[in-house]
Amino acid sequence: MTSEERIAALEAHVQNLVDRQAIFDCIKRNSRGNDRCDVGLVTSSYHSDGLHDLGQKQVSGREYGEHANNAHQKLFDATLHNVTMHACEIDGDVAHAESYSLGLFLDKGSETSRLLAGRYIDRLERRNGEWRIALRRATVEVALEGKSVLPNGKLLPGSGYLRGSRDQEDLSYERPLGLQSGDRW
Repeated sequence: MTSEERIAALEAHVQNLVDRQAIFDCIKRNSRGNDRCDVGLVTSSYHSDGLHDLGQKQVSGREYGEHANNAHQKLFDATLHNVTMHACEIDGDVAHAESYSLGLFLDKGSETSRLLAGRYIDRLERRNGEWRIALRRATVEVALEGKSVLPNGKLLPGSGYLRGSRDQEDLSYERPLGLQSGDRW
């Protein structure tokens, strides 16, 4: 193998890693946008003609952030979407990804909560150098419901953890991050 061939192989390998990270960042940006009720973050993860398949209907990527955030705010006091196992196949400017997700939902009133485990099955496309979702099909494989203990507003002995907010006032947006803000349970 010549030096030029080794460099070309290395560049291709690095580009594959860069693409994989950009795809995973896109998928995580969508989840963070849902949890912070940040329509802009959710919308930025879809191409303008992208679709989110909800099973009974499809919602455009442009409308999904508002749709999801309205539903989450109506039904839940808090949500945490966790993206876990992630597999991705890239073929040029098209990628197919399967990401396992765990959604934790604190029901209104904070007395009960639920956990939904499922998958995001995505087709992503790189357009103008940016990876975004062209089609998302979400599954729910397991659903659990139970009593909420800590987040019901009552302090447990030794608690006092920070409580996040579902908007852009959340600590994760604070720059620079400091000790001066944040409500506690």
